[in-house]
Amino acid sequence: MTEQALKIAFIGFGEAAEAFWTGLDQAEVLAASAYDIKTDSDDPDVRQAMLERYDRLAVSGCASLADALVEADLVFSVVTADQASVVANQAASVLKSGALFLDCNSCAPQTKQASARTMASGQGCYVDVAVMSPVNPKKNRTPLLLSGDYTEPAKVALDRLNMNATIEPGPVGRASSIKMVRSIMVKGMEALFAECLIAGRLAGVDEAVLASLEASNPGFDGVRKGGYNLERMTQHGIRRAAEMEEVCHFLKHLGIADPLSARTVTWQQRLGSLGVTVDENDYQASTDRLIESLKLNPMKEA
Repeated sequence: MTEQALKIAFIGFGEAAEAFWTGLDQAEVLAASAYDIKTDSDDPDVRQAMLERYDRLAVSGCASLADALVEADLVFSVVTADQASVVANQAASVLKSGALFLDCNSCAPQTKQASARTMASGQGCYVDVAVMSPVNPKKNRTPLLLSGDYTEPAKVALDRLNMNATIEPGPVGRASSIKMVRSIMVKGMEALFAECLIAGRLAGVDEAVLASLEASNPGFDGVRKGGYNLERMTQHGIRRAAEMEEVCHFLKHLGIADPLSARTVTWQQRLGSLGVTVDENDYQASTDRLIESLKLNPMKEA
């Protein structure tokens, strides 16, 4: 990388891309382009919303992946986990020599290693990136772990952009292993909260249950955490389900058959598919909305 202003590109232009772009030091950026598959949607409203998003954030929206990447020095791949290897394979043939490809997607190490091998057939430089916390509100300061052969130039570039990257020594897959194992707990707790709150509301005992958990674990704060977790699942459950599918792939590779995380996939997918907006500050009203959407019946008094 030179000290000239960077040309950067985003593959996928959702929450993560917007958070990074609006937070990073744009004075270090010569040009920013993006390609999002939503611009290919059959739904004109979906297409128009993405085009307006490009305009609002002053990013050059491109009609194809190749158009977005051809001049890029630094590429952020921020798509859903099930599309990560697809876009890495497509990008491999169009990246210019020395371009850094930051795979920021929540994928199993084996998936990222396969993408890195494909990238090696072209001119791009693959970097395994693990995003270690929600991108909001930290935006560009969201902790990132980097692993693989090109971590040093990647960190230099990210530092220039005022991003928060740490090198995790090791090959591609090392950073993602940390992310995947962490997600067992984080996304699994979200699913447990959902099942607990829904069951509690159906049985009419949710307040007593949360009070009991607080008494046993001071500071547990189930009222706040429960509402927050429901909001995360309803807004991002489909993406989280794809991530947890990758977790299950990783666990099976480790020899852990029939992982509990498979049920996390089910709950994340179930709530993410409802299309329900909930209020994270009111877990009871939010849970009741989910119960109505799931067509569940509260337990009647005997």
